[in-house]
Amino acid sequence: MSAGHVIFIGAGPGAADLITLRGARALARASVVLYDALTDPALREFAPAAEWVDVGKRGFSASTGQDRINVLLVQYASTGAIVARLKGGDPSVFGRLEEEQQALAEAGITSEVIPGVTSALAAAAASSRPLTRRGDGRSVALTTAMTQERELNAGRRADTEVFYMAGRQLAMLARRLAEAGWPADTPVCVVSRAGWPDQIVSDHDVGTLPTACLVHSGRPAVVTVGVGARPVLQRASPAGVRAGDEPAASEGDPAAAFTRP
Repeated sequence: MSAGHVIFIGAGPGAADLITLRGARALARASVVLYDALTDPALREFAPAAEWVDVGKRGFSASTGQDRINVLLVQYASTGAIVARLKGGDPSVFGRLEEEQQALAEAGITSEVIPGVTSALAAAAASSRPLTRRGDGRSVALTTAMTQERELNAGRRADTEVFYMAGRQLAMLARRLAEAGWPADTPVCVVSRAGWPDQIVSDHDVGTLPTACLVHSGRPAVVTVGVGARPVLQRASPAGVRAGDEPAASEGDPAAAFTRP
């Protein structure tokens, strides 16, 4: 039996309609789907006949080991199946993509990558704040808050720093930001469950960041620090629409296919 093929698909950071059209079409071709913990269950509608295998990873809780995921990818693809590896956000951003690609390459199995919307972009959209600003916001750094040794990773490498997986480390992150030279009045924006209908946006600065724990407790959070966290002056929002509201899909809108009853 000839080897199958693995498609790494970025599911986006939240609700199912944030997947790309290319990603949705590729998902529909799969006979096996290995999916992350934070992917929307509504995505099953695109591959209802496929075998769905939970390989989710969650910080500080029970997770599927990376070696086990690598083995499953090779096993399923070796049967000749088209395997979708459905990753939250974008596969290439803190998604351990290289490790899985390497395992497949060593087994002689081909793969491809379909990009997705990463959480930093969803957080910027939720808060209506551009990550780059003409004149004073020319660089952006994407950083995972926790290292493999579970040490907090904070620094001052760009005009805007976006920290992933920081929800349980907000107080410590504030201390490390101050130690790295960020002034206490540097703007900070925290968005939890970015891209979901129940997303929450809150404004702080480096000095008051620990208070964000009261708002975002127990929720996956993205923390933006610096120029990209600064509110846009006199920004306008459509009447009746707040951060976290989900606009209703109109008749004939392709996004309506993603709407759950």
